[in-house]
Amino acid sequence: MAGEPAARRAGSGLHPGAWWLWALCLGTAATRTTNPLLLALLLTVTGYVVATHRTSSPSSRSYAVFLRLGLAVLLVRLVFAVVLGSPIPGTHTLCTLPEVPLPHWAQGIRLGGRVTAEGVLFALYDGLKLATLLVCVGAANALADPARLLKSLPGALYEAGVAVVVALTFAPHLIADARRLRAARRLRGRPDRGLRGLLQVALPVLEGALERSVALAAAMDARGYGRTADVPAPVRRTTAALTLGGLLGVCAGTYGLLTAEGGTYGLPALLVGAAAALAGLWLGGRRSPRTRYRPDTWGPRALLVAGSGAAVGVALTLAASADPAALHPGVVPLVAPTLPLWPAAAVLLGLLPALVAPAPPVPIRPAGSRSAPGRPAGPAARGPDTAEEQPS
Repeated sequence: MAGEPAARRAGSGLHPGAWWLWALCLGTAATRTTNPLLLALLLTVTGYVVATHRTSSPSSRSYAVFLRLGLAVLLVRLVFAVVLGSPIPGTHTLCTLPEVPLPHWAQGIRLGGRVTAEGVLFALYDGLKLATLLVCVGAANALADPARLLKSLPGALYEAGVAVVVALTFAPHLIADARRLRAARRLRGRPDRGLRGLLQVALPVLEGALERSVALAAAMDARGYGRTADVPAPVRRTTAALTLGGLLGVCAGTYGLLTAEGGTYGLPALLVGAAAALAGLWLGGRRSPRTRYRPDTWGPRALLVAGSGAAVGVALTLAASADPAALHPGVVPLVAPTLPLWPAAAVLLGLLPALVAPAPPVPIRPAGSRSAPGRPAGPAARGPDTAEEQPS
């Protein structure tokens, strides 16, 4: 039908790069502050957007995994602060652990001793910052399909992008296989927990992973993966010079922006280096000619989503320079942190994708299956513009 491709493209959602830019900018904002109220607000923003716009793909479950990983990082940071001590001096003693004497070559390190409230609070702020950064990365994995992101990479980065996408999708497939095998063992009345159940499930999971790897390798070879086109030698030399010079310029510009002495040349070197690196990537893409089936385009909604994340990152970076005491509350003396008004309002800009991004496509239900309350079953429940696009 003539209208089917357009309808399927309309229901495929935003450009995956917009979701990644939005999430990475929120993660950058999280690195600019240790205020627990602002970090909790960032976690709330990412959680709300993921809850309203994640799809039914296996990668959408990664947000909960990253939440658990962030909680584990926070707990480990607190345990290290309690057992190994903290560099922050404190006067409010919570408890005193038995201290283990260490040799003279381990000066500056202690095991046990006095645990202060200031040291524990400093570790809590520091661990919460890292946990928020991990959760932002999990939000990008839950909102953007890695396969669709691969389609948007330049031709020069296609091989590296394939490796990254295969690595990202390996863990979700293993989790799905393990769940399927455990459910099958429960239906057969066999144990699926404990060491015995783990050993009985691990071998079929690894066998399925190897079979999937062989099938992927055969499919990539059949589609001509890794074959390059003939490019003249001057073009190859120009590509190498632009890419290498651009990366050196980016490194020099970044170093200049991070130091006080290089503030004059940092930004120009960064801009020139980024432009040269992009030109090198564009020329390098001529070595791997390939076509894209239904390529994702940057529309106004994708620009708004990426722009909202960039606004949050820039606003908190400027706020950290203008008022560092508000974004980095001290623990000596021991006072409760306050919520700064303007940085908090800037963080709320991250909720813009929940308003402008299209709703995720509703999965197709088999005929005769029981639908959710208040929603009709079958194709009529999806509508003409919400058909889920299958990967090519």
